[in-house]
Amino acid sequence: MTQFMDVHHGFEGITPEQLREAHDADLAMEKEEEGVHFERAWADPDAGIVYCLSEAPSADAVQRVHERAGHKADEIHRVPLSI
Repeated sequence: MTQFMDVHHGFEGITPEQLREAHDADLAMEKEEEGVHFERAWADPDAGIVYCLSEAPSADAVQRVHERAGHKADEIHRVPLSI
């Protein structure tokens, strides 16, 4: 499977609890038929940016899960190399 890093804008002031809720919503949706697994999420409350790392068959699959969870990604980037 391929790793993807996606970016969400517009989350100024997000709290740790809100980040956890959003990540949990993704985890609940990933069990459906997309084959996506969300590994981790980070946020910068001052900039209003949330980052999510996932493994998935495609960026489209990642986006479909995020949309069903209620927070469409603004950007999704394939991560072909990591250490």
